[in-house]
Amino acid sequence: MAKGAVLGIRSAIRALILAGLLVGPVAAAERPGCKLESGPARGVAKVIDGETLELDDKSQVRLLGALAPQALDGGADEGAWPAADAAKTELEKLALGKSVELRFASRRSDRYGRLLAHVFVREGSEHTWLQEEMLRRGYARAYALPGSTECLQDLVAAEDHARRSGLGIWGHASYQIRPADRHWELLRYRSTYQLVEGKVRDAAEVRGRIYLNFGENWREDFTITVQPTNKRVFDEAGMKLTDLKGRRVRVRGWIERRGGPLIEIYHPSQLEVLPE
Repeated sequence: MAKGAVLGIRSAIRALILAGLLVGPVAAAERPGCKLESGPARGVAKVIDGETLELDDKSQVRLLGALAPQALDGGADEGAWPAADAAKTELEKLALGKSVELRFASRRSDRYGRLLAHVFVREGSEHTWLQEEMLRRGYARAYALPGSTECLQDLVAAEDHARRSGLGIWGHASYQIRPADRHWELLRYRSTYQLVEGKVRDAAEVRGRIYLNFGENWREDFTITVQPTNKRVFDEAGMKLTDLKGRRVRVRGWIERRGGPLIEIYHPSQLEVLPE
C-alpha cells in the first residue's frame, strides 16, 4: 500500500476517534447493560482499603461491584489478613495520586455517607476501569447491591478470568467455591459473601416467591430464593427459575440463616447454570 494511502487511513481513524464514532475497549461503561451516569473528576489522595478511596475533596468513594478481601473471610483479626493488604497495595498502584472519573449507578451512597461509584482512572486518552482491573487480577469478587446491578455481568466475566487462572484470592482456600450439599458448613459462613455450587433438588414458586432447594429438608438444607418484585428481571433474561430442577448451578451472594443457609438473589448474573 502506498505511503500516502496509509497516512490517509490513519488520519481517518484519528478523526473518527475525535468525533466519538470509534470507541476502543477502554470505554467499558458504554457496554450494553452497563449504562452509568457521569459524575465528577477528582484526584485520589488516599487508598483506605482494597475497595475504598479518599478523594482530593475529602469525600470517600467505594468501588461498587468489586468486593475486596476482609479479615472476616478467613476468621482472622481485623488488620491481620494478608489478602486484604495485597488488595490495598494493588489499588494504590492503580489509583493513588491519579485523576479519576466517577460514574454512578442507581444508588449513589451507602449508609456511612461514602459514594458508591464505578471509578475510571484517566491517563491521557485512556480510561482504566478500576473495578474490572481489581477483579481481573484476582484482588476482589464481583457483587451487586439490590437496585444497583448495572455492570454486574461485565464484572462477573472479569472475575471469571482470575478465578479460572487461580490468580490472587482464587488460589486461597478461604475463597473456594462451597458445595451446596454441605449445609452445616455453609452456616459457619453466615453474613459472609460466598460462591456456592450444587444441583437443584426442587424448584417451586410459593405466593410469588421462587425457592430453589438443594436438599430433602428445606428447613435445614441450602436454599436460593427470589422475591416476587425481582422475578421479572429473571423472566426478561430468559431464565425460568422453576425449570432449574435437576440442573447444576453456581450462585453468589451473602449467606443468611433462615432455618438453613440461604442466599437471596436479585439479578440473573448472580446465578450461573452450569453445563450438564
